[in-house]
Amino acid sequence: MANKKRVRRMSRLLKEEISDILLKEIKDPRIGFTSVVKIKVSNDLKHAKVMVSVIGSEQEKNETMEGLHRASNYIQKLVGERLTTFHTPKIIFRYDDSIEQGVHISHLIDEVIEEDEKRKDESEE
Repeated sequence: MANKKRVRRMSRLLKEEISDILLKEIKDPRIGFTSVVKIKVSNDLKHAKVMVSVIGSEQEKNETMEGLHRASNYIQKLVGERLTTFHTPKIIFRYDDSIEQGVHISHLIDEVIEEDEKRKDESEE
């Protein structure tokens, strides 16, 4: 079992490398605008859940995730070539909708502020 510092370092390295690979080396047309949000590495450093956010329609998100799942072994191979570790973690892609939730909450807050301003203006008249 690795210590927490090593797990954090591995997460950071994986995020940098996988982001770079997705940006520069993956040519699959199914993979759209994808951003690596977070990486959760297991304590034994054998598995890495790559949380990705995808911009686009529901169909584009599904196609992107399918493309990522199909390319995961290739991406893992590239990561293994770049990292100087004995064992390369098994890469598992997962969709993360936290950015979408944040945008939705931001819109809700804007609506509440707008309604509050309207009520304030009406009460002053």
